[in-house]
Amino acid sequence: MTDPEDWLPGLIEFNHFGNWDDYLEAIHDQFVQDFLASKPSWPGKRMSLKRHPEYRGKTATFWHFTSEGAIEEERPPDFRRCERIAWPRAIIDRFTGQKPQTGDYILWWENYRGKEKRVILALPDFSYVVVMADRRDHIMPWTAYPVERPHQQRKLEQEYLDFWK
Repeated sequence: MTDPEDWLPGLIEFNHFGNWDDYLEAIHDQFVQDFLASKPSWPGKRMSLKRHPEYRGKTATFWHFTSEGAIEEERPPDFRRCERIAWPRAIIDRFTGQKPQTGDYILWWENYRGKEKRVILALPDFSYVVVMADRRDHIMPWTAYPVERPHQQRKLEQEYLDFWK
């Protein structure tokens, strides 16, 4: 298996910028390049973004990639998410829709949140996931985040194994 560091883009770290506003613009520029200037493809579906509610002129998808919390207008930034803003596109680009095999760059499975079908894309060690909302006729990147706690990684791994039984 190839180490994710061999194919994932580098981190965009806050300490390379003078302040939050400059950093926010830099990570937003990366998001625009990856999801607005060119769109990733998805087998058999068109891809769209959750645009609303916009905040500070940026789409809801961008905020879900860079912050966390239940209340949209009050989501604090998560620097671990922010610095990995280029990872969702790289991971989505590796998705083929085929059953994962040993040595694949990403693993994937489906689950449901309420009535909505989600496709989860994960690094093989379950340390990072991209969540896609499957809306039948189209698919939307919903959120992406690092998974830092070993028990959460084990839970994701079990969900993956149960799906592919």
